[in-house]
This record gives sequence, structure tokens and C-alpha cells, in this order.
Amino acid sequence: MTARFALYYAPETDDALHLAASAWLGRDADSNAPCARPDMPDGAAITREAGNYGFHATLKPPMLLRRGVTWDQLMAETETIAATIPAFDLPRLAVADLHGFLALRETVPSPELQALADACVAGVDHLRQPPDAGELLKRRKSPLTAVMDANLLRWGYPYVFATWFFHMTLTRRLTDAERALWMPAAEAHFAAALAVPRRVAAITVFSQASAGVPFVIAARVRLAVSG
Repeated sequence: MTARFALYYAPETDDALHLAASAWLGRDADSNAPCARPDMPDGAAITREAGNYGFHATLKPPMLLRRGVTWDQLMAETETIAATIPAFDLPRLAVADLHGFLALRETVPSPELQALADACVAGVDHLRQPPDAGELLKRRKSPLTAVMDANLLRWGYPYVFATWFFHMTLTRRLTDAERALWMPAAEAHFAAALAVPRRVAAITVFSQASAGVPFVIAARVRLAVSG
């Protein structure tokens, strides 16, 4: 099996944030349909990689399933996780410069987001095929701390648990000149959507049918109803 699966947070398809992000990235991850981007210099190149992954915040990073593991097993384990976590309010988001990339980030820490990510990382890990030598080499091209490298070996990804951080990527890494142009454009583009309160009410399962093709929304698994 060459398909990869990931557990993400993604806004509902009728949410203004989903609509704004689909336009920004040039693709709707739910329908996989192209969307008209804002008229910005090099817009397709600057948003292409983020658009291929689909608008999301990572909970459990993309993974290949171990031999013999089925979609139904992945869904059953995701449903088990979701049943233990009540829906909660998403903190207000804002456009931020994240190591040269533009991303939406929470404006205040959220223990609920951290708990959701932790549960997703651990809860389906037994279904994951370990990374091969090529994947490890690719990940290690970026500087990793000892903790991050240990995470990579144990969990298949450096940024989990204490090293995880919420972000919804909007661009590739920008030059200073590009950032001066794109940051205010992103702030204006997302302003109306970010002013609307929203809840985290589901784990969204994304799938990638084969290497190089875009990720799409495959399912939404509802969190427990909060009391």
C-alpha cells in the first residue's frame, strides 16, 4: 500500500475559514477542486506545497499503514480516540511568521489542542509503518535536538508531545521582501474568517492515494459532545 493517512484539525467545509483558506491555497481539500487564488506575485509557487497538503493543523502526521492494517481499523481507532475527548473552543487564530513560513497560529495556549494532538499521536501509532532510512535522512536534514531525534525514531516524526506546536501553513518559506508583501495580504484575506468563533468538534482524516498527489479529506470523526 502506498497511500498515506493523517489525522488533522481542519475547519468544517461550510466554515468561512475553510472557504478563505481554499481560495488562498488554490485548492479545496474536501472536493479536491481548484480555487481561484488572490492575485499575488508568484502565488501558485508560494502556496503550492501547502495547497498540496490541504489546509490543516497536524495532529498525527502522514503515515503509511503497516502491512495488513485496513482503513476500517484506522477509522475504529480514530473513533476510539474521539470518543474520549469532548469538543472544545478553538482559540482565536492569527497570521504568524513561523521560521520564515506564514501560518495561522493560536493566540493563546490551548491545553485542549495539546491533549488532542497527544491522543492522536499515541492512539493510532501501532498502525503506522516505521519510516525507512530515506525518510529518516530527509527528516534529519533539518537540525533536530536530541529529543526531536528520539521522537523521530519512536513516533516517526520529530514534533510530537512537548515539541508539537499548532500551525496551519499558508506559504513556503519567504524572503524578507516576499514576507513584507504577503504578511499584510494574508492578514487582510483571513481577517473576516478569523473574527468568527469556532469549535474543534472533529478529527479530520486526510488521505494521499500515492506519492506526489494532493491530500484530500477522507472522513471526519466527531469528538464527544461536551457537557
